[in-house]
Order: sequence, then C-alpha cells, then structure tokens
Amino acid sequence: MKLTSNEPFWLVKNGLIASYPSLAEDIRTDVLVVGSGITGSLIAHQCVKDGYQTVLVDKREIANGSSSATTSMLQYEVDTPLWELIEMIGEEGAVASYRACYDSIDTLGRLARKVKSGCGFKKKNSLLYAKYKKDVPDLQKEHETRLKHGFRGEWLEADEIRERYDLTGSHGGILTFQGGSIDAFRLAHDLLYYNLKKGLDVFDKTEITEVKYGRKGIVATTQYGNTIRAGKIIYCNGFESTQIIPEKFVDLLSSYAIVSEPFLEKPDKISETLIWDTGDPYIYMRTTDDHRILIGGEDDEFQDPQKRDQSITQKKKRLEQIFEKLFPGIRFRTDFAWAGTFGETKDGLPYIGEHPDFPGAYFVLGMGGNGITFSVTGMEMVSDFLKGKEHPLSEWWRFGR
Repeated sequence: MKLTSNEPFWLVKNGLIASYPSLAEDIRTDVLVVGSGITGSLIAHQCVKDGYQTVLVDKREIANGSSSATTSMLQYEVDTPLWELIEMIGEEGAVASYRACYDSIDTLGRLARKVKSGCGFKKKNSLLYAKYKKDVPDLQKEHETRLKHGFRGEWLEADEIRERYDLTGSHGGILTFQGGSIDAFRLAHDLLYYNLKKGLDVFDKTEITEVKYGRKGIVATTQYGNTIRAGKIIYCNGFESTQIIPEKFVDLLSSYAIVSEPFLEKPDKISETLIWDTGDPYIYMRTTDDHRILIGGEDDEFQDPQKRDQSITQKKKRLEQIFEKLFPGIRFRTDFAWAGTFGETKDGLPYIGEHPDFPGAYFVLGMGGNGITFSVTGMEMVSDFLKGKEHPLSEWWRFGR
C-alpha cells in the first residue's frame, strides 16, 4: 500500500538522515519489530532498554510511511470526546485512556531530550473550538467532564478567541494546557541512531513476505529468502496491518495537509497553540519551528492511492480558503501539499496487544489523531507483555473489544 503522495514537508526538510542495509543473512533475535516509523522506533527503544536483543525491519526507507506524512500534533484528547467515550466504554477505561495520552506528551519530551533529538519537541496549549453554534452544548459538556476528571482547561467565548488568536468564525471553545508539536520523522531516526550504539539491528528495504507463528517463537522470511527467527514479533506497521489481520477493525481515510512558506515574522498569536475544530472531519493546524503554518484535514474515505493523489490540488485550495477565512489578516502561500492514508476506529482508541490468529505476535497500532501518544503508552504495554504481565489498559485497547 502506498501511504503517502507527493513529497511531505518532513522528508524535504530533513533530507536523507540515514540509510541502512537490507538483510542479507539468516539471523536470530529475541524481538523482531516490523515498521520503522515513530511507533516502531519507540517500541524498539523500549525493547533495547529492557535488555532484549532486538531487530527492526522496514520494507521502505526508514520512517517513509505514515510518519513522513503525519502533522505531528501531540494531543491528549482522543478523537472521541471524553463524555462520549465514557458512555461507550465506561468511566474507568475512558478516563484511563485520556490520562495515558496526557502523560505520554511529557514522556515523549523527556525521551527526545534523552536521545538529544533534533525533532523540535515543544509543549503547547490546545484550542478546540466550536465550528457551528449547534456544537456549543456538547463542547461545554466536554469541558465540564474534563474538569471533573482532573484535566485542566478554560472555556473561551468567541470574542475571547478572536482577541487572543485573531481567529474568526468560532462559537467558543476549550483551551487546554497539555499539548505539543514535534517532527516525528526526525525523532524516529534519532531514536534508531541512539539505539544502534546499544545493540539494535536495523534493516530497511527488507520486506517480510511470510511469517510462521508459534507460542515458542516465530520464523519470518524476507523477499530475499532470508529468515529471522525471533521469540516475539511486534507489528508497528499502522494501517498496513489491515493487509494482515482478517477482520475489519479500522476505517481507512485519506487525509490532506499543506505547509506555508516561512513567515518573515513569527506568527506569534498562534505559535504556542494547537488549533482544531469540532467539524467532522475536523480541521487542525499548528506552526513549525521554522515559522511556517501547517493546516490539515478535509479527510475523505480512502479508495485507492491514485484517486487520493488526484484530489491534492483541490484539497490544497480548499485548505487555503479555510485558513484565510479563519485568519483574514494572514495570506497563506503553500510551499508543500501532500496526502496520507490514516484511519479511525469505532471508539477512537488504538489496538495494542495480542490477536488470537497470530500466536507469538503483538500489535501496536495507534490510530486516529493520537497515533504518537498511543505509541508512547504502547512502549509501557509492550514492556509488560514481554514480561508476562497484564497492562491496565489492555481491556480497552485489545482486539475483539
């Protein structure tokens, strides 16, 4: 599956950071991680930290799948509002899921500093505003629910939003104080480089074509005929897992994003805040560390890469129009436009854990707008799984829930 189109901003900005060999021999390892994006690099980091001999493979260049196309907004808010998630799965699981994402942002910041990453991690506020007047009651309910469960926030009326951010057209919104932005593509590379020195083996352009599963271990075969024998295999291949797992568990979407030219003067009013709305699909935006504005959204149902790519020009114009309507004083000139394939689950939560059809395997599949923060929590979960422990979130993030 082709997950991206055109050249995402992060690929051009970073260039070719590192290249790795393909696998050319038969090997054995404790853990085999499939997928080199931000999820795979985080999971490999945890496995190495826990003392496991670890091998990571990817059929592409490193982090050239969805991690090259992500907008890398770090939010603790799950795509499903907290009050609604409570109604769906109960208070305990909903609040625990939100809390895990909340804590993951700080964990990610500490990790970026530990590996001395050039990913530009930065803590930011987050503004979720009502796109339509009819959205206000549910958004106020969401604000009250978050406050009840210890998630700090502030309700802003439309005129306050306009005064603080020069943003027009809102009907009020929630300002929260736990968010962030990052270059996930760069962090994935930096994590792998850090762990190479600690014994991690990395092979790119190495596709797994067959896996024999068993409780005592797996045997994976590559397109070159080489084998990898491992105690466990951990799939961190995101939406491409739909080509492995038989049942439908995620709806694939095409999502679009554009990045402006650099502004000569930093867009101060919005530079410290992530901004998104209550639309379905929603629009979201952030600034980059080189004074650009990134806006994304206009999702539609994924059909095939060709149809997705044909929509980029139309979606680019639409996103420009949306931005200039929201911020009439700022002229948006696009430097980069691209599309990526992402997805959403029935409750906005990830799938992390075992699947009954694949003994010896774990899946770490962060979905929706919280893929990165889900994956940070996935590090802790995988650490428990490999030690034979149950993780508290497994009940709500498992397959078959």
